[in-house]
Amino acid sequence: MQRKAYVPGVAALLVAVLAGCTASPDSGGQSDDSNPGSAGTASQAAQPGRYATLPEPCGAVDGRTLEELLPGLVELTEEQQREKAYAGEATLTYDTDRKVGCRWKVESTAATDRLLVDFERVVSYDNAVSDDAQAEELFARKQTAARLPVPTVTGSGSPSPSASGSTGPAATGTPTVPGSPPSSSTASPSVAPSDLQPRVLEDLGDEAFLDDGLDSSGSTAQERTVTVAFRTSNVIVTIEYAEQPVTVGAVPDSKEMQDRARKLAAELSDALGG
Repeated sequence: MQRKAYVPGVAALLVAVLAGCTASPDSGGQSDDSNPGSAGTASQAAQPGRYATLPEPCGAVDGRTLEELLPGLVELTEEQQREKAYAGEATLTYDTDRKVGCRWKVESTAATDRLLVDFERVVSYDNAVSDDAQAEELFARKQTAARLPVPTVTGSGSPSPSASGSTGPAATGTPTVPGSPPSSSTASPSVAPSDLQPRVLEDLGDEAFLDDGLDSSGSTAQERTVTVAFRTSNVIVTIEYAEQPVTVGAVPDSKEMQDRARKLAAELSDALGG
């Protein structure tokens, strides 16, 4: 009688032990299969960005576009000097897979023009943050640092509702680009001042903005710098286009420079497939 009572007890104990081992998380067996829909580390990892490489920066701008931005190029007569001017100079970088750039500087009889094109590929090292999300955060910081005025306008140049009801200079047609005297601007009277203000652009990449500043410090001619920055997936592109006239008191045309910089930005965006 005692033997019959003992054997079932041993069998029950053995079944319990085996069941415990099978259900152990360390076994990697039944615990994973019991909930196939659970997200593991691999499934939680954020997706990489679209771009794994960057273009060669000094070859990213074609010769015709360079001539529009840097009029002094066509004035160069010496072949070696022309080749060097068109080729540009690569900016210093320690990782060409992450950040590259190229700069050009050309003098003409009317002004000195400078162009900088910079490409930055953003990579997130946080499995919970995608490359695109990391790039979006960095671009937001860049835009905040630009301190764009309010109200902003659309990429097509249409003022926002808060600007359209203005009764200031926009109503009279007097251009008042930030940083430049109203009397020195060559913009058409039909162009509202908000069309030339630093602003968000809605027709370029995933997001973009334009900045326009005039440096009137010192006794030399005033230098205008137009910056266009845009993001496409995990790549941020920045264009800095500056012009300093030879004649003291002359002011570079804001609209002309903005149009040239935006045209280059659109070409680079198309080349990236953005």
